[in-house]
Amino acid sequence: MKIRQKTLVNCLGLLVLLNVFSCSPQKEESSPPNVILIISDDQGYADLGCTGLADDVQTPNMDRLAASGTRFTQAYATSPICNPSRAGVLTGCYQQRWGTFWYGGKGIHDPEFKTIAEILKANGYATGYVGKVHYGSNDGDTTNRNFPLNHGFDYYYGHTSARKHYLNHVQKLEDEFQKVKKEHEKWGQSLRQQPLWENFDLVDTVAFATELFGQKACEYISKHQDEPFFLQLSFNAVHNFTHQLPQEYLDEKGLTGYHDWDPAKEDYYEWYQAGRKPNHPEGRELYLGQLHYLDLEIGRLLDHLEQLNLDQNTLIVYLSDNGGSTPIYANNYPLRGSKYVLYEGGIRVPMIIALPGQFEKGVILDNVISAMDVLPTICAMTNIPVPEYVDGLDLSSDLASGNDQIFHDTLYWDTGLEAAVRAGKWKYRMAVDDKNAKYEMVEIELGDFLYDLEADPGETTNLAEEYPLILLELKRSHERWKHHLQQ
Repeated sequence: MKIRQKTLVNCLGLLVLLNVFSCSPQKEESSPPNVILIISDDQGYADLGCTGLADDVQTPNMDRLAASGTRFTQAYATSPICNPSRAGVLTGCYQQRWGTFWYGGKGIHDPEFKTIAEILKANGYATGYVGKVHYGSNDGDTTNRNFPLNHGFDYYYGHTSARKHYLNHVQKLEDEFQKVKKEHEKWGQSLRQQPLWENFDLVDTVAFATELFGQKACEYISKHQDEPFFLQLSFNAVHNFTHQLPQEYLDEKGLTGYHDWDPAKEDYYEWYQAGRKPNHPEGRELYLGQLHYLDLEIGRLLDHLEQLNLDQNTLIVYLSDNGGSTPIYANNYPLRGSKYVLYEGGIRVPMIIALPGQFEKGVILDNVISAMDVLPTICAMTNIPVPEYVDGLDLSSDLASGNDQIFHDTLYWDTGLEAAVRAGKWKYRMAVDDKNAKYEMVEIELGDFLYDLEADPGETTNLAEEYPLILLELKRSHERWKHHLQQ
């Protein structure tokens, strides 16, 4: 497929191709669409059956969703890790605007940057959130803006952490684990076995999180089927630790699986490394097990919408929060790299948008888009003005026509230790430190790099010496962008 190219306006004479913006399709104001935003966690670029990129992947329900709308092949997250990228999705902005570059930080603390939920709630929508919340270091503080009920959601069920134990959600189990950890004076991450939030209450339960989140999402839809609703459904699948699968699935597939970290018997990082690529012989099978259950819940939700006759008037956006995590055996083919780094494999993500009653179906578009485009596109489809500060674009005309008229001429990334710029076919990437990559067991090269993504999507050939002026202009473009955000 042809990749649309746009390059920077600059003093070196690089060619500019103008954006072509089209009017959003008209809708009946009496029946605004319901909106469902589904976010998967660390899903590989190739781990979507309809792409045909991985022969061991079967995702019939994700494929069904893609067949009902548009799949984008060059969609980008704003970060190679989850808490910055999720903030970018929900606000339609580069998270660097409020100083978030890597893990931690204040999250979406600034009320100036409205969330999708706040915008829709102010326009008569019921708003619900099910699943993982992770924006910064204060997500579990119920008085902080990061908590869902404080940034536009009327209902919340889920967890507020980077990851969560898939099966155990009982405070006693977490307390027992922490006691053993303290007794043996072991450093290492929590197993995150704490209870789940339901609004402001913590509720103990033992259930498989992926199935539980799918169930709660359907319950929310049923409750609000007679009014316009916005539901954000954020799965923790297929995040580490993928071995935490229902025992019946392991038995059915003949898998030994892996064990949770036991501070009484082993060091954390040795256990961590043994479960990651290339050290776990069943690693890919365990990852595919989590993907299997994720796909089943997508199917449950689609079936539920059809049963309630809501499918034709429900806008569904599906994407991964960042690129696939190759240490847990995600497949990002044909892209290089993984979650944690700014190669294409860390930031280019699966993304589908569907509204069967209004949009073209079964469309595949190659235009360069961003997760930041979700907010302005939802605003366009619900006849709500887009906030002026938003960095994303309204994609509704692409979706209605099946054409790739809307796209970003330039996109930027910055994690503090690594930066990148995508402009047309060109990509600039620089890295000054590899400590995060080494810890997470992912590959990275340090220095300045220039790639032609049209000819080399796998980022195998550094063209920095061959095209020094392009490299220089992209570096300067990044500097101007960063300076602009700090104003």
